[in-house]
Amino acid sequence: MIKPEEVYQIGRIGKPHGVKGEMNFMFTDDVFDRTDSDYLIIEVDGILVPFFIEEYRFRSEETALLKLCDIDTQEQARQFTNCNVFFERSHTPEDEEELTWSQIVGFHIVDENTQKTIGTITAVDDSTENVLFELLTADGREVLLPASNDLIVEVNNAAQTITMTIPEGLLEL
Repeated sequence: MIKPEEVYQIGRIGKPHGVKGEMNFMFTDDVFDRTDSDYLIIEVDGILVPFFIEEYRFRSEETALLKLCDIDTQEQARQFTNCNVFFERSHTPEDEEELTWSQIVGFHIVDENTQKTIGTITAVDDSTENVLFELLTADGREVLLPASNDLIVEVNNAAQTITMTIPEGLLEL
């Protein structure tokens, strides 16, 4: 069984395209194209299920037409509309210099001064020039932290932690 902490979201399935099982795939990370992975993981009814890729072709920088093995009709493809698509962290190339925003969702933020875990990254807001980490703290609060290189001390991919210098009072805002 695939566990949620073993994967990260890379996109979402849109409507079927044509009648032969192709579907629109809106992605935020093209890791599936940069690796040799033969499958993607799709959340179906709350369960993470691997599906082998038959073929795909890019339509733009953010969308592709995706054909999965054994999905051969428009009706079969329609069942995947609005399903989230994930990629296994273990298949991410280790030689990449930087992690993508998608990959760090689920990482824990650690305060450099106290060495305590502040919270877990639930999303990254990169809609403006000032990128923000959206955190869920242990006490259930939602907190925004600037994803500034000036504040990030260390990123530990294996431990899925980001150590940051957090200015005093920032978490109380």
